[in-house]
Amino acid sequence: MNCGLVIIPTYNEIENIESIIRAVFSLQKRFHILIVDDNSPDKTADKVKQLQEEFPENLFLEIRQKKSGLGTAYVHGFKWALQHQYEYIYEMDADFSHNPHDLEKLYDACHLDTADLAIGSRYVTGVNVVNWPLNRVLLSYFASVYVRLITGMKIMDATAGFICYRKSVLEAINLDKIKFIGYAFQIEMKYRAFCKNFNIKEVPVIFTDRTKGQSKMSGAIIKEAVFGVISLRIRKLFNKL
Repeated sequence: MNCGLVIIPTYNEIENIESIIRAVFSLQKRFHILIVDDNSPDKTADKVKQLQEEFPENLFLEIRQKKSGLGTAYVHGFKWALQHQYEYIYEMDADFSHNPHDLEKLYDACHLDTADLAIGSRYVTGVNVVNWPLNRVLLSYFASVYVRLITGMKIMDATAGFICYRKSVLEAINLDKIKFIGYAFQIEMKYRAFCKNFNIKEVPVIFTDRTKGQSKMSGAIIKEAVFGVISLRIRKLFNKL
């Protein structure tokens, strides 16, 4: 049984890409993978093409012409997944900060339980983060506190990027209206699902900071999240979300 499509956006992930693909394909449950690569200078896409010869039935690649942001990469992947009729669609990073084995937990939360959207949550049972500096932990944790205060969502990890969506959630959200690309993208997707009364469940996971490659975090992404949350709430109040 195909348990869904794992979307992995990449930009210069040559050090991680083969290992993460093989880790997903080694799971007991069977997942397909879509790599959305932003024309990585380090030839990440070329490595994926090589692996497609080994996994022709379940590894797919979409190459975009330039680096356009995490949010737009996921939206590209979501549309591809809907076109190919996947029932479960996942977000996951390439750098092993998300443990591939936890894909099975997210699948069970949607397939066996009643979740429409399952979040791999760092904070639902405390602070489950490994190898992050304290300032990064505090930033992430209090960002979620801030989101709860502004939006009214009860989600403990609003900026989480390890997620399983039922197809029906992505079909109900107008993907062409998604505005944000970083932390705010993750918040916006959850908020739009929340506003449509989908059942959101947090599944505890342990987040481990990357050991290879470089983080894509920037001051612009943080700024987008801070002001983006207010923008989302205002648009909701005026029925323009």
